[in-house]
Amino acid sequence: MARKSKITITLGPATETPEMIGALIDGGVNVFRLNMSHAPHEWAAKMTKQVRAESEKRNSHTAVLFDLTGPSIRTGDVETPYELKMGDKVEFRAEGSDASIPISTTVNYPGMMNDVTAGNVLVVDNGALLMHIDRVDDDRIICDVRTPGKLGSRRHINLPGVRLNLPALTPKDHKDLALAVECGADFIAGSFVRDAAHVRELREAMEALEGDAQIVSKIEDQEAVRNIDSIIKTTDVIMVARGDLGIEVDFEDLPILQRRIVKRCHELGTRVIVATQLLESMISNPTPTRAEVTDVMNAAYEEADSLMLSGETSVGLYPERCVEALVRITSRIERSGGHGFGQNVILRDERQKTARAAVTLADSLPDARLVILTRRGVLANHVAMMRPRTNGIYAVTPTGKVCRQLSLTRGIRAFKMAFSSNIEETVERATEELRSLDLVRPGTPIVIVSDILSDHFAANSILLHHA
Repeated sequence: MARKSKITITLGPATETPEMIGALIDGGVNVFRLNMSHAPHEWAAKMTKQVRAESEKRNSHTAVLFDLTGPSIRTGDVETPYELKMGDKVEFRAEGSDASIPISTTVNYPGMMNDVTAGNVLVVDNGALLMHIDRVDDDRIICDVRTPGKLGSRRHINLPGVRLNLPALTPKDHKDLALAVECGADFIAGSFVRDAAHVRELREAMEALEGDAQIVSKIEDQEAVRNIDSIIKTTDVIMVARGDLGIEVDFEDLPILQRRIVKRCHELGTRVIVATQLLESMISNPTPTRAEVTDVMNAAYEEADSLMLSGETSVGLYPERCVEALVRITSRIERSGGHGFGQNVILRDERQKTARAAVTLADSLPDARLVILTRRGVLANHVAMMRPRTNGIYAVTPTGKVCRQLSLTRGIRAFKMAFSSNIEETVERATEELRSLDLVRPGTPIVIVSDILSDHFAANSILLHHA
């Protein structure tokens, strides 16, 4: 039984060699993420070329995702980290302002003083430090430390529940976006997306550079959750980015929000990635904790399109074992079934209704396969979103870029093949390819669904064929 859940991993010092990239592709990786918060441009361009080269050697369609930094708030540089005790006072000031108390650092967002009020909670370094805002001045805020810890340089700041007037794209994001387009990125992720306007701004900026990547919107704060429907409808892929989201909301609410977002993505027909801390302990340990196994199992049971690893593969000691763990856990839970959110897809047009009819037919035939003929991949994504029970869902498209963009779609295996004007020839060539790979046997029923036009085949059509 082929694995349906796709695997996205982050490249870094632990995984940057061609040999390791090749081994990870062999191990089951479908998408490589480049985290532009830490990636120099020269390195990112080099990694993209290496992924392309190793994929070509294997005749695979492995995608590259550029993850933009986004408008994150960070502390400034400090000579030595501050050791903070409960009750200490900490100052966060605009750059250019002088310190007024001993424990003081700058922030890279001067507008923060206008967005917050006394009484707000301030979280530093992904939850390592909790503070209470005591006083707000024009160019600084004074906080009371509520949990002891260490405050170092360039630490990330969260302000749960606060509406921040940050731009959708920073000057750095625009530079990184230009690089992503130049490198031919398959996916570009926007960080801290808060509404549909942010998604449109990112897409318009990419298209102005003549880019054709698909947009991934990272859900990381309460405002994004409130606007989730409009974001889902505007983007190509949603990422449940549980790191920042888990700080922005009460931690006991996070699993509920994850499930609600995944379910809503199914209903509205948009792919979804579950990310962050899936196998966090494996950064330094060779096996996952039992809680991590259950967490991965839940994401696969929810039938998310892809599961993503970050530090586990970028800096961890056991990147290959992490991928193996994801493969083993997801493959096992897929054999026992899933939540069935695909039954709730809202059918809004003829193409989606055709996809539903094709899936219903394939699921009613023992050992049937689904083949989708598609130029842009849209119909293939609609078919996959219905979560067919058949173990063979194959997309045939004439474009390598579309094949790579389908590498994020649950259950789909894409093949690059030119279409003939004669539908019989196209179907026979696709069938021969599946036979050569031992994916079908003589007599296997194949449900072929298409949204392309040819001499004898109308758009949004279904054909039952036997291998």
